[in-house]
Amino acid sequence: MPAVAIPGSKSITARALFLAAAADGVTTLVRPLRSDDTEGFAEGLSRLGYRVGRTPESWQVDGRPEGPAVAEADVYCRDGATTARFLPTLAAAGHGTYRFDASAQMRRRPLLPLSRALRDLGVDLRHEEAEGHHPLTVRASGVEGGEVVLDAGQSSQYLTALLLLGPLTRRGLRIRVTDLVSVPYVEITIAMMRAFGVEVAREGNVFVVPPGGYRATTYAIEPDASTSSYFFAAAAVTPGAEVTVPGLGTGALQGDLGFVDVLRRMGADVSVTPEGATVRGTGRLRGLTVTMRDISDTMPTLAALAPFADGPVRIEDVANTRVKECDRLEACAENLRRLGVEVAVGPDWIEIRPGLDPATAGAEIKTYGDHRIVMSFAVTGLRVPGISFDDPGCVRKTFPGFHEAFAALRRDIGH
Repeated sequence: MPAVAIPGSKSITARALFLAAAADGVTTLVRPLRSDDTEGFAEGLSRLGYRVGRTPESWQVDGRPEGPAVAEADVYCRDGATTARFLPTLAAAGHGTYRFDASAQMRRRPLLPLSRALRDLGVDLRHEEAEGHHPLTVRASGVEGGEVVLDAGQSSQYLTALLLLGPLTRRGLRIRVTDLVSVPYVEITIAMMRAFGVEVAREGNVFVVPPGGYRATTYAIEPDASTSSYFFAAAAVTPGAEVTVPGLGTGALQGDLGFVDVLRRMGADVSVTPEGATVRGTGRLRGLTVTMRDISDTMPTLAALAPFADGPVRIEDVANTRVKECDRLEACAENLRRLGVEVAVGPDWIEIRPGLDPATAGAEIKTYGDHRIVMSFAVTGLRVPGISFDDPGCVRKTFPGFHEAFAALRRDIGH
């Protein structure tokens, strides 16, 4: 089985763009993800006056520790949650008036805990329509710093945004967190800040970020672990199939690589080495109960795989998936029911019983414009003929070439 070339991590590319823009000097990002989300982030930086140069293999960013180069800007964040949350935070460290807006889908997603924390730090931030949602305007005059309290129970991106801001403040930040979801994403942030010269200290639920800024570097982006989950799942559901993702191994930053441990518990053969990760289908998938709070972006992947297990699959502690690009718990439940699968859903859990109704072959999957719903149910489509999608193109958010890559995989594993 040939190795699968997975595009760079969306999470890492977005953080790297922020760090590069904030750093003193020119940063080179090697193999960044090129997708609608990351192009939107880079375009937003350009609107704020940062120079972003592109070559086929890398992006170069001229950092501006003092903040945006322009005094006024209008930035459209498209569908990108990292763009919509990180760029207003970056702009707050500068001096000027910056207006941000986003797609209808992103306008629905919450921002309020981050907005409150920035206001508590003295940032003049106004939501123009619905409180806690885009569009918003930041009248920036730098950030003094100090202590702030944050609820990151809906999204770890709120904490990441403040951590990234910390070194750009005059006094540094002490961020007291009352609730936190998706901890591995915060660990990615802290590891990347270290690569740009900043050491974050943690004292229980308090994160301490020193002032002093970042230094530019050359930074290689590892393959996207969430995107890899669809290819690993494809191997797990196909007896004898094997998928290897090079560059996503024991030293990987992304917590979503933990999805392969779920596949191992279900009965797949899994190997993770410093060079990469490999999953092989054994012809058996066991049911299980699993908490996915820390790897919740892979919840739809497991839900789409679940009907092929030999017992019920119960996924718990994933309430935050209800406020992603769509309500992913309900979207997974609805589409599984379209396929004749018995599903129960609660506030933060979903339970899926094994078995598919052969009469549902050819069902159309309702995507809600969510890239992860399309990519997850492509896995189901390996075993259920005729599955189609009402919006297959929404994969451009993170992986514009997904359908071609998955079709190649299907040929390689004999489907």
